[in-house]
Amino acid sequence: MHFNDHPPPHFHARYGGRKAVVEIDSLAVLAGGLPPRVQGFVTEWGLRHASELRENWDRVQRDEAPHPIEPLE
Repeated sequence: MHFNDHPPPHFHARYGGRKAVVEIDSLAVLAGGLPPRVQGFVTEWGLRHASELRENWDRVQRDEAPHPIEPLE
C-alpha cells in the first residue's frame, strides 16, 4: 500500500517483475496482472486477511505505518 493512495481501497502485489493492483473488497485486479497460479495465491491471502487489509488501508490514509500481515504459508 502507498500513503494517501487513490480509492478504491487496494493493495499492490508483485511477482517476478509482474505487478497488479488488487481491490481489497472484491479482490478484483484493477490494473496489471499476475500469472494465474500466483493470482490464486494473492486471492487466497486477501480472503484470509481482508480485515487486516482494510485496517491497513485506513492507517495509510491517515499517514500511519501499516501493520505487517503474515504471508501465505
